[in-house]
Amino acid sequence: MTEVVPDAAEIGRHYDKSSPVGDEFRDGQLHMWYYYDRDDEAAPEVATNRITRKVVEALGLRAGEKVLDAGCGPGTPALYVAENFGADVTGITVSNVEVERATRRAEARGTADLTRFQYGDFMALDFPDRAFDAVLAIESLQNAPDLAQVLRELFRVLRPGGRIAFSDFSLEEPDEQGRVAAFMSALRLHTLPTTSEWLGHLRAAGFEIEEYTQCGPRTYGRNGNYTMAAMAKWEEVANKVGETTVTEFSQVHNGFFKPRRNQIGYVIAAARRPYR
Repeated sequence: MTEVVPDAAEIGRHYDKSSPVGDEFRDGQLHMWYYYDRDDEAAPEVATNRITRKVVEALGLRAGEKVLDAGCGPGTPALYVAENFGADVTGITVSNVEVERATRRAEARGTADLTRFQYGDFMALDFPDRAFDAVLAIESLQNAPDLAQVLRELFRVLRPGGRIAFSDFSLEEPDEQGRVAAFMSALRLHTLPTTSEWLGHLRAAGFEIEEYTQCGPRTYGRNGNYTMAAMAKWEEVANKVGETTVTEFSQVHNGFFKPRRNQIGYVIAAARRPYR
């Protein structure tokens, strides 16, 4: 059977539909949560902001640096960068809905002078060589139709010595019952690298790896924590976007919860384009 790889337009349509609901649950952060233990009762937006902080802080940003947020979602991570580090952030996404929401959020929070959001496909970036000091990619590389091509593009737009930090899911145990396939289908993924394979992709693109961590047990392994916290917000979100919309969102993502909790990992890695 020929593998069908989602293109940018299909990924964009997926996020056009799912982002508004995820935005309401997690305050502009569509990525994973981080819970310290089974008794951690953090709200969804708090738990997801922990991932934002961990990935961003791995970049070692300085005021005035130019940052590309590759797959910016509804904008909260980019605003976090601008507000806490004084960096200048350009966010790109293949979802027009996300561009609109991120722009409105920046205007409301007074960061429009440091943040801008635009439609952009990271397979072919519309930026000159060496345009950025750092690249942020939170759960966006996993959607790449061609991961090698995307990493080459991100390498190209970084200056020598520039940094990249990303987070993404990883395969930690083999799939024997179709559980991981259901997970990948729910997220529109056509590949799910292991931790070592993720690092190998970075090296193949020319990056020098400086730090990485596997925090799957506190992310995917704490799905129960998130589910309980999200259910507490269900009525609030349903009142904003409609009960039917939230129910459909839940049904589309049902496959996300199919794997056993130790099958899916979560990699955070930081690397650098060599100075030479």
